[in-house]
Amino acid sequence: MKSNTHPENYRLVAFKDMSNNDVFITKSTVDTKETTKIDGVEYPLFKLEISRTSHPYYTGKSKLVDTAGRVDKFRTKYANFNQSAPVEEATAEAPVEEANSDSLEEESDSK
Repeated sequence: MKSNTHPENYRLVAFKDMSNNDVFITKSTVDTKETTKIDGVEYPLFKLEISRTSHPYYTGKSKLVDTAGRVDKFRTKYANFNQSAPVEEATAEAPVEEANSDSLEEESDSK
């Protein structure tokens, strides 16, 4: 087995869901600059936008918190997408030769 493949800086880190202020503590190697005190113990703090306590899949609620405005930005960007000028179809159709029985007989006789 290879040595030195796993990080050695595992420590307890507090993760805070910013949408509902839920905090949970677990081991992680994430780099943080902020700290928080929970039950008199100071932990490194990592802020989350969505966690298991606010994600619609786990909560059963269809409301999704969009803190960065990404959905609105997408909607405004593509609002006029369907209203743009439609692609012009070719009005001139390719001429289609009608095959009649006389021309078919001539082709078969020449072969």
